[in-house]
Amino acid sequence: MTIFIDADGCPVVDIAIRVAKENNIKIVVVKNYAVELNDPYAEIITVDISNDSADYYIVNRIKPGDILISQDYGLAAMGLAKNAYCINQNGLFITENNIDEILNRRYIHQTLRRKQNIYTKFKKRNPQANEDFEENLKRLILSIS
Repeated sequence: MTIFIDADGCPVVDIAIRVAKENNIKIVVVKNYAVELNDPYAEIITVDISNDSADYYIVNRIKPGDILISQDYGLAAMGLAKNAYCINQNGLFITENNIDEILNRRYIHQTLRRKQNIYTKFKKRNPQANEDFEENLKRLILSIS
């Protein structure tokens, strides 16, 4: 089992690396060259800054039973298609049972933003979200180990 992280804009990279290290699991952090990140345990892969470079890198290497951490639901859908386990930065398990609804909601929101030209500001990350992510990542690892 390997954990892959789509690290561009991901707020839980440090938590994921720590959990991987505690469980002696290989972790691959994929980022574009604009993101500064160093860690002696994780394998850090730097890709081009162009759209979806990190996604393509991950999709071409992820295997059944691996874990994907991403807030990109399109990437999560591709990970699921390769029989990987997917979790987002808030600890939500992305599965075959909820991916269609998640992608549909994403599409509707994108369409509304384009039509109405309304863009909301991102809320400050709640520390509880970090705790939820860590708890659910550990639960996922235990369930598939």
